[in-house]
Amino acid sequence: MATAAIDDLHPLKRSSSYDFLPPHMSELRVVLLGNSWSERNSVGNLILGETVFNEAPECCMRISVPLQKKNIVVVNTPDLLRPNISQHELTEHVEKCVKYSAPGPHVFLLVLQPEGFTEEHKLRLYRVLKLFSDQSFDHSLVLISPPREESSASMETYMEQPPLKDLIRKCRYRYLKKKNLDHSELLTRLGQTAKENNGKHVTYEPFEDATSTLPEDHQSPKQKETHTPIANAVKATGKCRHIFDKEDFVHTNPP
Repeated sequence: MATAAIDDLHPLKRSSSYDFLPPHMSELRVVLLGNSWSERNSVGNLILGETVFNEAPECCMRISVPLQKKNIVVVNTPDLLRPNISQHELTEHVEKCVKYSAPGPHVFLLVLQPEGFTEEHKLRLYRVLKLFSDQSFDHSLVLISPPREESSASMETYMEQPPLKDLIRKCRYRYLKKKNLDHSELLTRLGQTAKENNGKHVTYEPFEDATSTLPEDHQSPKQKETHTPIANAVKATGKCRHIFDKEDFVHTNPP
C-alpha cells in the first residue's frame, strides 16, 4: 500500500468531547510507549491538557482526568526499549502497566522519534507489545514526532525506511504526525482506534501462566473473580512516584 494512501484509511474528523468515544465507553485508557521519554511526556501532557509529566519516568505512572462526560487515563512508561534492559525488568514493568491500565488499555500510543528509531528499536517494541498481548498491534497507533533540527533527513525519508514503515504496516497503517497536532485531533484519533476495536480493551492472557501461583494481590485483574479498584491494586514502591487523580482512580468495572 502506498504511503500517500495511508491517511485516506482513517480520515481525521473533529469531534466534541461527548462523541469522540462510542456511547457505551465512559473511559479511554491509553498506554504510552516509545524511544524518547521527553516525547512521551509531551504527548501525555497533550492528551491530559496540562503539564503533569516533566521528567524521565523511572517506573509506570498513571494519570486520570475527567473530560466532561468521559474519563481519560494515561499510563506513561519508563524506557522499555533500551538495549540493556533485562527480561525480568521488562516483564516487571509490563506487569505493573497491566495493573495501572486494568482491566486493559484501549490504545497503545507508540510515540517515536524517527531519526532514532532503528531496526533494533522496532524489534524491542515488538517484544514489549507481544508481552502485553498478541492483540496489542490491533490497538496500536503510531505517532511520529518531527525530526530534530540537526537531522538532515525529512519526515518522508524516515517514513520510507524499513523500521518505521514496517511498524506502521504492522499497526494496520494507523499513524499520526505530531507536528501541528492539537488536543482535539489527538483525542479524535485515539477514539477512532478504540471504535475500530468496538470499544474493547486488550486482555492479558500471556500473564495467566506466569502469575497463576502468585497471591491474589499480585495477579492480573482477569484472573480474579471480582474486580479490585485500581487504587487498591497499585502500590508505590522504592523511589517510583505515582500520581493519582482526585477520585483516587476508583472506577469499578469500566468498559
